[in-house]
Amino acid sequence: MTRHSNRKRQSARIEELIRPASDWRTTDEEERARRRLRAREEAPRIERIDPSHPVFSTFCVHSRSGLKYSVEIRDLASRQYSCDCVDFRINGLGTCKHVEAVLGHLEALHPRHWQSAKRNGSPRVDVVPDRDAGCLHVERNVQQAPAALRRLLRADGLIDLPPEDAAALIRDRFGPEVRLSQEVAPWLDARQRERERVTLRREYERKVQSGEWPAQETKASLFPYQREGMLHLAFTERALLADEMGLGKTIQAVAACTVLRRLERAQHALIVTPASLKAEWEEQIRRFTDLDLQIVFGGRAKRLAAYERAPFFTIVNYEQMVTDALDVNARLHPEIVVLDEAQRIKNWSTKTAQAVKRLRSRYAFVLTGTPIENRIDELWSIVDFLDPARLGPLFRFNREFYSFDQRGRPEEYCNLAKLRERVAPVLLRRRKVDVEDELPERSDRYFYVDMERSQRDDYDAHLKEVSRLVAIAKRRPLTQQEQERLLKELNIMRMLCDTPYILDPENKVCPKRVELERILEECCADPNVKVLIFSEWEGMLELARETCRRLRLGHAWHTGRVPQQRRRAEIQTFKTDPKCRVFLSTDSGGVGLNLQNASYVINCDLPWNPARLEQRIARAWRKHQTRAVTVINLIATDSIESGMLATLDAKQELAAGVLDGIGARPSRRIASTVPTVRWSVSRNGCSMGAIQCCSSSPNATIQS
Repeated sequence: MTRHSNRKRQSARIEELIRPASDWRTTDEEERARRRLRAREEAPRIERIDPSHPVFSTFCVHSRSGLKYSVEIRDLASRQYSCDCVDFRINGLGTCKHVEAVLGHLEALHPRHWQSAKRNGSPRVDVVPDRDAGCLHVERNVQQAPAALRRLLRADGLIDLPPEDAAALIRDRFGPEVRLSQEVAPWLDARQRERERVTLRREYERKVQSGEWPAQETKASLFPYQREGMLHLAFTERALLADEMGLGKTIQAVAACTVLRRLERAQHALIVTPASLKAEWEEQIRRFTDLDLQIVFGGRAKRLAAYERAPFFTIVNYEQMVTDALDVNARLHPEIVVLDEAQRIKNWSTKTAQAVKRLRSRYAFVLTGTPIENRIDELWSIVDFLDPARLGPLFRFNREFYSFDQRGRPEEYCNLAKLRERVAPVLLRRRKVDVEDELPERSDRYFYVDMERSQRDDYDAHLKEVSRLVAIAKRRPLTQQEQERLLKELNIMRMLCDTPYILDPENKVCPKRVELERILEECCADPNVKVLIFSEWEGMLELARETCRRLRLGHAWHTGRVPQQRRRAEIQTFKTDPKCRVFLSTDSGGVGLNLQNASYVINCDLPWNPARLEQRIARAWRKHQTRAVTVINLIATDSIESGMLATLDAKQELAAGVLDGIGARPSRRIASTVPTVRWSVSRNGCSMGAIQCCSSSPNATIQS
């Protein structure tokens, strides 16, 4: 009871030292107090694993999260401790909550040994790294060291051998009488990896130049700037690629993974991406490599089994890592972790960020076009995943790059040139204007978006009716009423792929709007970028307009309901006003407009006709366009839209063959008036051709 009361009084005294969370100003002593308080609150289980001494020993700290940490106590008077946790490594305080937990445990449970240790100091000979000198150093008790070791010492206590040789000698010859600090092994490993990176890159470039290895690691050739990005990722080891959207961060990361595989440095690569982009990663990997991949879906048992028997690429989404991060470490053992759209971890305190930062791998590639969206500590959180030591702990980062008001709240940024210099070794960023001479005129991207449950239920109800009508059409020609019903159901399915709001003004469920907001934030981070957004339905555009307002993006509105005079004014505003960043249009704006000041075209939905799709894109991708154009298509996963992609490609190929003489020779067979159905319906998407219905005219075809 007395011990409990003492602990409460001690905790109360510690709390008095700590400022409120709203005050960002802290001293080192306050930070140490925070760690002492957390050690007392969490009370981890502590186990001594070195029998050589009751205090000056090594201890295993079992945290509540299930993780284990190794704490080394070398001296009490000079506070010479070590812990293998990240906080100890980067905070510069010489302590952490695990060290403080061990100190509190020893003082409370072994007071006699504790007092003796404080009074007499450590009898042990400890060898630690001297990072500045690049050698190992005998930290204390030089005279108690074995004679063979003393003969190797310089006057300043440094061991006059290469550190790798010195460490091996101590392990092999001196045993427990000389303690090699647990800090030695990771220090030596870091030195080795740094040398290896230089050697590996030199070897790779030599073999490429000699023709022993291919110049390209992917099926399609990389642009020069993309090859630079590939090498930056592969040989920086843990790197941030912050290219502007549309420059191909995905293919650069895939190529870097293949380089490391060729160099036999990686057998498994984990891709962590938003759920809507998992299918795009699959498409890119299959398109550019022959390497095996898997996309992880399903319940926990199915996911764990997938990690056990993984091919080279494993694609997961951020939400899965909240529960699976430690299992991935234990079962998959990825050598490479790729974070796509890494702004998902910009808020360091979220469960997602904390879980992702538990992933362990030698190589880490972080991809984001917007490493800073609102505040510079977002960049800190992203870099913290790559290398926590680069920007240090958050409290030191705040001291260095913020100035505070009288209440300790951030007032303005400072030392930003120093911040750029600090992140420069790991950061590579190019804008389109920087590499426009190397860019293709146009690139197309497909973002797959999952429907919400209620949206999916509505969609499935109409899919069921379409399936019923298709089954009838296989037995007999559809009546005129059935044809109209089928066409209506197909269009409703397409609308529901966007949002039920098109049909029900009370229902604003729209996952595509969430994805659209993310895309706009990234695109419009560049103040010179303008964006065209197309949808076949005004209801979808209304939700897109709400998104623009929430992001405070000026926008123009162009639909069939807008009077002609007003349309001209909206177009002129978009062309001339730098603050008008987004042009929202139905297909009324898909023809005849010259909007070359836009370099992004976002299609919220796909039209039946590929010519109409190209007409939309041609508003920006046309003569006198001075920038490369990026086309982004939002596709509802497992839907009629998924199936439309193949159909649009087939129609485009047919048109190219007939009109331009490009591609395979088109069929000369003309569809007869006999009703046929070429349609397969499944929950894995719709494989669609033309549905030809009973009519007296051969033109009575529902174009799909």
